[in-house]
Amino acid sequence: MSRPALPSRRDALRWGVGGAIALAGAGVGLAGPAGAAALYAPDWMARLDGGLPLTRLTIPGTHDSWCTDPGNGTEWSHTQNWGLPQQLEKGIRFFDIRLNGLQGTADEMGVYHDRYYQYHRYQDVLNACRDHLRRFPGEVLVMRVRNERAGGQALGDEEFRRRFDFYMDHPSMNYRGLFWTNPWWPRVGEARGRIVLAADFANPWSVIQWSSGTNGFFRTQDTWQGVSTSAKATLVEQWFDQAHLNQGAAEMYCNFTSYANGLWPKTQAGYILPRVFRYLDARRAERAHLGIVPMDFPDFDERIVSLLIAKNFV
Repeated sequence: MSRPALPSRRDALRWGVGGAIALAGAGVGLAGPAGAAALYAPDWMARLDGGLPLTRLTIPGTHDSWCTDPGNGTEWSHTQNWGLPQQLEKGIRFFDIRLNGLQGTADEMGVYHDRYYQYHRYQDVLNACRDHLRRFPGEVLVMRVRNERAGGQALGDEEFRRRFDFYMDHPSMNYRGLFWTNPWWPRVGEARGRIVLAADFANPWSVIQWSSGTNGFFRTQDTWQGVSTSAKATLVEQWFDQAHLNQGAAEMYCNFTSYANGLWPKTQAGYILPRVFRYLDARRAERAHLGIVPMDFPDFDERIVSLLIAKNFV
């Protein structure tokens, strides 16, 4: 397959009009406030063909998904303004959950950004997801669960697995039925009403294993330091291009827009998200799936979430 040509200004304008018309016909148009509101509906995945593999979707996501208060650390650990329940309502379907041991407990874990506790327990995360899936059973969530290994509450491999199993099977928790834990990407219909686990912790289990690079499950761009902000935005665009060129890939493409490199996440998002919007807006009528797109501060430009969801209905 040849590399797609960059659109001319005339093409971009033409695609923008055509995309709005086509998507409006599908009931998820971007033209006007009513169309935008439809795309933010909390049950957008219910409209998808149940036979579609998840790897054939475009899925908006968040990085460090429930880190909403700079008081819990500093602005460095502040990556989101929407909490998890609001993200679910807005159509976010991938969550990056990083855990350490919860101080004062023998079995529980809490959401952390590095060593900074975010004052949400793992059961708070799972309850928010379960509540949404009970209300909207046509939805599918994907969750990276990472052993953060930081600070005084860091957990070793064996203890992290033990505590994860506590959440799955202990009668006081009993979340196992909420998860898809098979070692392959499901079709939408197989996973509706469930969380697809992507395990980012040492384990011997037959489940989907996370990679911040490439393995049998993921092809991930997650450069978070070491290049300029402009170069990072270019990497995001290039990874979108790679996903476009590999529409038949068995792995899930994952393209992090988040970045650090010495500036607060909110500062970097202010530089990078406009580039992401321009890329997606110019190609809004292009039929292609782009995989998972985790972001810091998607509320900075909600149109990006709309455009990502809309990709599934072109």
